[in-house]
Amino acid sequence: MKKLNDAVDRFAFSHPNFGVPNLMRYIVAGNVIVFLLLRLTNYALFPFLGFNWGEVLHLQLWRLVSFIFVPDTSDPFSLILSLYFTYFIGNLLEREWGTPKFNLYYLSGVVLTILTGIISYYAFGPYASTIYSTYYIGMSMFLAFAALYPDAQVLLFFFIPLKVKWLALADVALFAVDIISALLRMDFVSALLPVIALLNFLVFFWSDMTEALGRRRQMSRHRNSHQTIQFKSAVKQQQKKAAQQGYRHKCCVCGRTDTDFPDLEFRYCSKCAGYHCFCQDHIYNHVHFTE
Repeated sequence: MKKLNDAVDRFAFSHPNFGVPNLMRYIVAGNVIVFLLLRLTNYALFPFLGFNWGEVLHLQLWRLVSFIFVPDTSDPFSLILSLYFTYFIGNLLEREWGTPKFNLYYLSGVVLTILTGIISYYAFGPYASTIYSTYYIGMSMFLAFAALYPDAQVLLFFFIPLKVKWLALADVALFAVDIISALLRMDFVSALLPVIALLNFLVFFWSDMTEALGRRRQMSRHRNSHQTIQFKSAVKQQQKKAAQQGYRHKCCVCGRTDTDFPDLEFRYCSKCAGYHCFCQDHIYNHVHFTE
């Protein structure tokens, strides 16, 4: 997975002119046009727009592209919200990644969806393999947005502020529900599509996820290390001692304290065994403690 991720980054870097700038503008425009055509024809065109490999073999080649523009809903208001959010997220991803990498992300989702349809055609038959939208590609775009901007806030139902990372967890849970429900009704194509979308996401974010896990493990090891525990214990003892004695720092050489000399700087020597404090006059001028 990491090799694929590195290959994507190398390709995007070495081909700066690859892809269509402002890709989401054309995707949104295509959805609007198809929606209007479907309404004008009373959805008579709908059966001819989905991707079906058997029909492609019968030279209905437009199906390789037309399914990308089939709207996910027939409700105009829901469509406006969906397309606005798609355009918003797509533009942010393109600005963050650049046109080549964003186009690769969307294109790989489309190609994997087509491959799923082809495999399903031969495995489950021609009528079980028709794909009518890129709903899960859009959902994977939202996962990418959440991975890049986890603390960004959106207004759920227009008035509940919610961080994107929590919506992303709900997104993943919805994927799981869709997969299980599709398997229960023996709809293997619908079960494969969310899996493919998640796979596409993992290819592009595998390195980021493994690096984040590595940092968390390192921080956990640091917090639980003997040295850190010993240091925290010494700090607590020092704070307790300071509360009892009326000062926080006392030079181990001259005995001056921060209470008596508030303008004096105090440091702890890293070469001494244990935690021993010295004033600015003796931090570099003292005999190191060995016990």
